[in-house]
Amino acid sequence: MSKTSETKQSKSPVVLHSFEDLQEVFFQYIKNKEDRKRIEEAYEFAKLHHGGQKRKSGEDYIYHLIEVAYIVSELQAGPSTIIAALVHDVVEDTDVKISEIKAHWGDDVATIVDSLTKIQRLKLSRRIDDSDFVYEDHRKIFLGMAKDIRVIIIKLADRLHNMRTLDYLSAERQLVIAKETMEVFAPIASRLGMNSIKSEMEDLALKYIDPDGYREIIELLQTRSGNLQKSLMDVTKRIADIIFQNNIPFDMKFRVKSIFSIYKKMQQKNYEFDHIYDIMALRIITKTELNCYEILGIIHATYRPVPGRFKDYIAVPKSNMYQSLHTTIFSGSGDSLEVQIRTEEMDKIAEGGVAAHWAYKEGTNYNPEREQLEIEEKLHWFRDFVGVSRDLSGDAKEYVDTLTKEIFETSVYCFTPKGKVIELPQGATPLDFAYKIHTGVGDSCVGALVNNNLVPLSTQLKTGDIVEIRTSKNSLGPNEGWLNLVVTNSAKSNIRKFLQRKNAELMRDNKIAKGHQSLVDGFKERGFNEQEMIEKVNTPAVLKHFNVDSFDDLLILVCNKNVNAGQICDFLKIERKVDRTRLLKDKDRLTSDNKNPVLVAGAGSVAVTLGNCCTPIPGDEIVGYITRGKGITVHRVDCPNIKESKARLTEVTWNPYAPDNIYPVDIQIKATDRDQLLVDIMNSFFQHKISLSSIKANYHPTTRTTTINATILVTNLEQLNNIFAVILNVKSVYNISRVLN
Repeated sequence: MSKTSETKQSKSPVVLHSFEDLQEVFFQYIKNKEDRKRIEEAYEFAKLHHGGQKRKSGEDYIYHLIEVAYIVSELQAGPSTIIAALVHDVVEDTDVKISEIKAHWGDDVATIVDSLTKIQRLKLSRRIDDSDFVYEDHRKIFLGMAKDIRVIIIKLADRLHNMRTLDYLSAERQLVIAKETMEVFAPIASRLGMNSIKSEMEDLALKYIDPDGYREIIELLQTRSGNLQKSLMDVTKRIADIIFQNNIPFDMKFRVKSIFSIYKKMQQKNYEFDHIYDIMALRIITKTELNCYEILGIIHATYRPVPGRFKDYIAVPKSNMYQSLHTTIFSGSGDSLEVQIRTEEMDKIAEGGVAAHWAYKEGTNYNPEREQLEIEEKLHWFRDFVGVSRDLSGDAKEYVDTLTKEIFETSVYCFTPKGKVIELPQGATPLDFAYKIHTGVGDSCVGALVNNNLVPLSTQLKTGDIVEIRTSKNSLGPNEGWLNLVVTNSAKSNIRKFLQRKNAELMRDNKIAKGHQSLVDGFKERGFNEQEMIEKVNTPAVLKHFNVDSFDDLLILVCNKNVNAGQICDFLKIERKVDRTRLLKDKDRLTSDNKNPVLVAGAGSVAVTLGNCCTPIPGDEIVGYITRGKGITVHRVDCPNIKESKARLTEVTWNPYAPDNIYPVDIQIKATDRDQLLVDIMNSFFQHKISLSSIKANYHPTTRTTTINATILVTNLEQLNNIFAVILNVKSVYNISRVLN
């Protein structure tokens, strides 16, 4: 038996259903004894582990879980969903592990409970007025929904019951939860077509957001709806008589407009209560679509319709699958009446939405993955939603803002030439439309027809427009200017990705050319021409040694200074042009210069310094530059600062007898930006005992990449190459190179 709990005089009574009440609901459609037993076991499990826990309203916590399960059972949810509803808080609020849920009820239930637990844990960790936490909280809800629709159905039921018992929280918490319900949960319920839950949530939230406005509408409804209903009874009876005479099966009921819907019209459109003509509507339920149109014809033949008030949502359903015929007629007394005509199936979907359409049907081999795919196919906006969830899961604020604008606040409805509805926000253009259809359509777009007229891509679309996108395989693709022609974040994101790929290809070609020229120059100094260099270097042995798949990839490494001509020559055992024997034959000079890391051919005591521009280190191929009065500066042979000064160059080599020294090397790391990127790179430096002199990171919002400039301390080129290999293994890092100052 259900009961009513009222712990304080000022609080609204709370209806509490028993587990037996819950059984009465799901017994109507779940006949399998094993499934019924599993649900009962879940109830006993939850009752045991939540034993002693109380809610703010004073009742045992188990009643909250029963109510959540009761709501999802009214939606005819399957056994796994009901079980998950009953145990969805045990992992968060007790010492039960998710592994225990999996052991008792399998992966399906465990996955749902795990998703709900992650959402709840984030909410509990949120700081007051911390917008980052709010965005992250909402993102968790949306991502859970994108993964499995049952997660959000349980979450909506959980929130609905919490709203029903909101009286027992502090005024501050009431307002926070009510606003969140209005901004996040009610729009989700609306988009899923779950209108009964959506309307109740909005009404309950309004009670706390604007209590005066809420009470005003309640009083107006109480004083005037009775008279309105009485005046409409005669016209309703006449309609019923005519339908009956035509032998059309039907049922009738009145629908009273929700409190929040009336409030919204009065506040946003400045309507007077008496000028809202659809406060009460007549709903006619029949058997078939044909019956719907027959009844519509009968009504229009009997009563004069109000111009502009007819809507055919059967031929063109709403994005949440809602179907119905809407018309408003003038009654004989001068009042107007909205009439809604639909089939029984349409009526179920109008109230329960996605939950009603995919209600559990025993013996049909229910498959949650297949259901999720069917939802994406049936609800085209849901496919967009899943796509956004996949593409924009990094930045919580951008993700939530995109969903709010492009999924939950769409207000422009356009059509493809085949009649498919495409939903867009205000200000959307044909390019937004193209990217909504498919990324490939957007990238190859070369023009657009709107209502058979060729229009600029900057044209703002209106509801009812028929849009045809012209594409071409020879299209050059998006350019920077396209970013100013779109309003949806998803289109902007796809355009940026294309530009990043295009820039990467251009950069790749440029790097290949530079690397090629560097090798040509390096081998030329050894007496080899370009063709001979290619024949020696472009071999499987060389490519395998330097761990690349192609000659072009090797050239890119050369351009990035990860590999140089000297290293390739050393591997191929090509003799250096520098006569090391001549440089090293003077033993007396070697003895006196054993601390000097570089030796100069034919020189006595001469000042030698390492160039700051290219920071050479032992292992680099080097050359000396004769300065005026300051001795010799040592550079890497590929240093651009000495290319035009060949007359002042001299042969030098590293002193093999000099002790190991520490040399600073400037490096640049490029990575796709993500959370904890710099932390992971610093940890990698620490773990591999890499000495760091300085580090600075710059974020590039246009490409969403980060450039990190650092100065590290090394002893030779071999150590530097090992460090490069370590850093390249850090997630998101795609390039590392030495920097020329």
